Amino acid sequence: MEVTHKEIQEFIELAIQEDIKEGDHSSLACIPETETGKAKLLVKQEGVLAGVELAKSIFEYFDPSCVLDVKMKDGDKMSFGDVAFFVSGNTHAILKAERLVLNCMQRMSAVATKTYEVSSLISDLPTTLLDTRKTTPLLRFLEKWAVRIGGGANHRFGLYDMIMLKDNHIDYAGGIEAAILKTNQYLQNIKKPLKIEIETRNLEEVSQVLKIGKVDRIMLDNFSYEDIRTAVKLIDGKFETEASGGITIETIRNYAECGVDFVSMGALTHSIKNLDLSLKAVK
Repeated sequence: MEVTHKEIQEFIELAIQEDIKEGDHSSLACIPETETGKAKLLVKQEGVLAGVELAKSIFEYFDPSCVLDVKMKDGDKMSFGDVAFFVSGNTHAILKAERLVLNCMQRMSAVATKTYEVSSLISDLPTTLLDTRKTTPLLRFLEKWAVRIGGGANHRFGLYDMIMLKDNHIDYAGGIEAAILKTNQYLQNIKKPLKIEIETRNLEEVSQVLKIGKVDRIMLDNFSYEDIRTAVKLIDGKFETEASGGITIETIRNYAECGVDFVSMGALTHSIKNLDLSLKAVK
């Protein structure tokens, strides 16, 4: 899912309300409002750069006449001492945008770096690396954007664009058959062609799904390697397959080699430490 101009603008406006409110008194106190300046985005840690396009939108929001001299693009490998870009424009605008740009780029670069690291481990296999909904509230679109920059793919964006029948849905609905049949009837009623994924917890549940059908993808949650291989053979290409549950950088290759179409990994976004970037004035 591509990020829209509207999403970015709404995000910036919310960030301004959180951070600036009535005004940037630090800048107002000691710098003339008409002054112009230049700054550079300095890389202080190795990784994969992400957020340059977003930074451009943020700076332009604060000063439409600002100029970004881009030296590195999203997805580029970065090393300590690299300069990602120079920005020139109104000094107050640069200072107001500074922390928002850094917070976003540090987070996005961390996610992109982790995703690149993990996706590289299975790049020679047909399995696709997916993210999850285990994201930071209100920053999901940035984190999923960063996953794509790092070489991964997005799972559903939210509860609205795909149906995933997880263990709790199944239990509340009265079992696998009831959950699938009710879901298909619901989609007919609302006339919405959403894809259906169903979570299975063991091979018996896989067999139940195969008897009923009417889904697009079967998630194999916390399966052993042996059981995943067995499940893939049972499913035999009739439905997409996804391995999920506690998958790590140490185990992802083993899961992918079992023959699943997708491997989803919450750790791409939920336990990331921001990379170190800084914005420094150029005199």
